[in-house]
Amino acid sequence: MKGGRRLRRLGARILNTLSGRFLLLTIAFVMLAEVLIFVPSIARFRVDYLQLRLEKAQIASLALLANDGMITPELEQELLANAGVFNVVLRRDEVRQLVLSSEIPEPVSATFDLRMGGPFDLIHDALAVLVLPEKRIIRVIGNPVQQAGLLIEITLREAPMRAEMLEYGLRILLLSALISVITAAMLFFAVQRLLVLPIRRVVRNMQAYAGAPEDARLVFTPTARVAELRDAEEALAQMQTELIGALRQKERLAQLGSAVAKIAHDLRNILTSVQLFADRIEQSADPVVARAAPKLVASVSRAVNLCESTLAFGKAEEHPPRLTRFALRPLLEDVAEGEGLSPQSDPACLVDAAANLVIRADVEQLQRVISNLLRNARQAIEATGRPGTIELSGGEDEQGWWIRVGDTGPGLPARARDHLFQAFQGSARKGGSGLGLAIAAELVRGHGGRLELMHSDAEGTEFLIRLPRPHGEEAPEAG
Repeated sequence: MKGGRRLRRLGARILNTLSGRFLLLTIAFVMLAEVLIFVPSIARFRVDYLQLRLEKAQIASLALLANDGMITPELEQELLANAGVFNVVLRRDEVRQLVLSSEIPEPVSATFDLRMGGPFDLIHDALAVLVLPEKRIIRVIGNPVQQAGLLIEITLREAPMRAEMLEYGLRILLLSALISVITAAMLFFAVQRLLVLPIRRVVRNMQAYAGAPEDARLVFTPTARVAELRDAEEALAQMQTELIGALRQKERLAQLGSAVAKIAHDLRNILTSVQLFADRIEQSADPVVARAAPKLVASVSRAVNLCESTLAFGKAEEHPPRLTRFALRPLLEDVAEGEGLSPQSDPACLVDAAANLVIRADVEQLQRVISNLLRNARQAIEATGRPGTIELSGGEDEQGWWIRVGDTGPGLPARARDHLFQAFQGSARKGGSGLGLAIAAELVRGHGGRLELMHSDAEGTEFLIRLPRPHGEEAPEAG
């Protein structure tokens, strides 16, 4: 029992390997090729067998004709037995002549004319002999050899021919099986040598590299001679080299970020003290000091905000989105209300989304993204000193859900558009850090979606949030 289980486990293990499956496929295809050879071969064997019987019958009949038909009945039976037939009919000079004959034990079941059969007919007749185990008497018609007449016709038993066909077919199948096993074994070892061993070498390198991805000594060295494997090995080596460089750069940036965070922390403490002194200076009776104090306070406030934003960005460790289903319109209305915006406020905020529109996302993270975009739109309009409008809208299509945040503000500066969604570079306001849009884009990417700037010009700015639909979920049909 244990030995049987071990063999089954070993067989299952072989079947789950590339070389094992290739071995089975090789055997299967070789056997299929041998079957395609076997079918016409067995048909050819049947034709040759019948043709040999015709030739022997013709020789026996010629022996009789050479003696002017004067042979004993015993000799006639011997000639028929030697030819393996019951009777022989020759047609010479348009005369059909029964040359040799004996008693036929059963009626003739079928007649086959070897002069008329095509390839498919011969294959069909040969397979019928193997499939039908009936002991039939058949009549066979063919052309005499050496043009010794118009045709020759014999009657014989089919069973001896069937027995020889089965023996011949068995030899072919055994030979085919032997050829299949030898061919499969050779291909198995060839695949092991040319494919499996190089693949295992790549896998071992990847496992070792995963343990120490910053060790340049573990970069793969391509050695394969097969073009496709060589390309894969070179691509792996290039990827590892680039990854090592990226990890080193990431480590340096992390160290730099840590240093910046420490500097920002100390600088914030210093600036806080400066801010306290600036507040006192603002109360000075000196007109010159009174005029300069607000600018000083504003500059210090911007510096403090920048330090706090840098510290917050350095500590940000966003959790994966906790996806739930919820109605979009109430969320949009809550965000607008939280920012102090409504259709009657200045600027006005309009919400356009179906009441029954349900999306799947992280409520808290999506609220932060929309709040940031809404706050930026309000600040852009307020900076102009003119009234404006902000529009929040949402919908769905075949790919998923979308949320638009548009405003009638002055549009983003060219520098902000060029470095949008990049921390410390994409701010549209003086003194801004640009962290808001960078974090918002990161949160949307965490959902598998994307945050896009649709347009930004003198007529206003519009951002588009796209959230993908889960795999296998179809968009509801329009009612």
